[in-house]
Amino acid sequence: MKKFIIKIASIVVFAVVVSCSEDTIDLEGLGAVKGRIVKVGTNEPLENVKISTNPASSTVFTDADGFYRIDNIPSGEYSLSAQREDLLAVFEGITVIANSELEIVFEMDIKTASNRPPGAATLITPADNTVDIPLEVNLVWSASDPDKDDLTYVVRLRNDKNADVEVFENITDTTYTISGLSYGIKYFWQVSVSDDINDPVNSTTFVFKTQNPPNNRIIFTRLVDGNSVIYSADESGGTEIPLTAAAKNSFRPRRNATTGKIAFLQSAGSQTHLFTMNEDGSQVKQVTTAVGVSGFNLGEIDFSWDDNGAKLLFPNQDKLYAVNADGSGLDLIYQTTGDLITEVDKNESTGIIAIKTNDLDGYSVQIFTIDELGAVQDVVLTGVNGAAGSINLSVDGSRLLYSQDMSGSENPANYRQLDSRVFIYNFGTMVSTPLSTDKPVGTNDLDARFSPNEASVIFVNTSNDGISVKNIQTVPIGDLDARVTLIENATMPDWE
Repeated sequence: MKKFIIKIASIVVFAVVVSCSEDTIDLEGLGAVKGRIVKVGTNEPLENVKISTNPASSTVFTDADGFYRIDNIPSGEYSLSAQREDLLAVFEGITVIANSELEIVFEMDIKTASNRPPGAATLITPADNTVDIPLEVNLVWSASDPDKDDLTYVVRLRNDKNADVEVFENITDTTYTISGLSYGIKYFWQVSVSDDINDPVNSTTFVFKTQNPPNNRIIFTRLVDGNSVIYSADESGGTEIPLTAAAKNSFRPRRNATTGKIAFLQSAGSQTHLFTMNEDGSQVKQVTTAVGVSGFNLGEIDFSWDDNGAKLLFPNQDKLYAVNADGSGLDLIYQTTGDLITEVDKNESTGIIAIKTNDLDGYSVQIFTIDELGAVQDVVLTGVNGAAGSINLSVDGSRLLYSQDMSGSENPANYRQLDSRVFIYNFGTMVSTPLSTDKPVGTNDLDARFSPNEASVIFVNTSNDGISVKNIQTVPIGDLDARVTLIENATMPDWE
């Protein structure tokens, strides 16, 4: 009986405990949390932010206005969190009270808000104030980021000649090669570092100076990507330097040793105009504007310096013009009775002007000289069949260099020459001396010019098929069997 009474008592105690426990939960009840999520500093509402509690209850997301609400949360202590992938998570301890609403407003910042900016780049090569740098330079620097972010770089380059700033962007390595610099110029360079999070950080500025230009006295042209590009070379045919860009068609260069300028022809829209530049290709300036350079064949047209480099003479159909090198003072100085003027060369010591004219097809050639008043002085070539040209007066004006197609062939469709040879005409004796005695059969000698000391002649030799490669050659006037190829795949030479 005693054992039975004890069992009954235990059951009663358990029932009382259970009954008390259930009453406690009912007394706690349920509460709610509501609020808004906004951006730090601007109070801009933030949408689609995940709101949850720990211990877990319900999970909700903010609406378009940044509001949220969690209902039916058992009363008690919780950690309330707000999270979104691009934002820094925030947490706050809260106490939920039965039958009450708790309002919590969170301010959230972007995930990178605590990110630190990179350090300024340290410039390494070329060292500050380095001189004699080649025209292609490898810039080297170092940089680091305290958060190990990926870095990108911007290099800025300016020079001491103008206000232009070249910008090289989206660099991912700490080295960058810059080419196409000019000779004898000071360049200032700086590197900006970016982690794509913070504002870019600029380095200090270093300066270097490029090497002085070599003594390249020969200039010529070469086809690059369909356009004619002007180059310079030394007297051995080496150290070739491009002077004009392949994006523009530039041809027939003529150097003036007095001014250190090179004049040349360049396509400008539908016309061809005279331009000048420095010997290193810098400071390109258009000279002619109102009247361009024109004739039967732009590849045959030639012009001349005048007045110690202060003026230029150029043909336009049947007219010969003079223009100042700065583009001012355009004057008509000679006009034919109908033939086209294709080439001109002036001897500044005598004032004599050599002219080559031809018909619309390039034939019926006449080569003659006039004085500065336009009066004809000497007739060198007339009444012959075939093409002729390459006129160039000697320094003292006593001789004239020219070329003539001795085959007499005339083909207006393609102006093909079959046997062009170079001659020197002596004004005193009125005799022409052939210089192409060693010319290979089936080739043409074209575009002849005196060397600076007039001991030799520079010219172009090419097959008469009209499509083969052109090579620049030289031959001593006193040894016509000693021709030498100086520059391959090149044409329109000048040697001053």
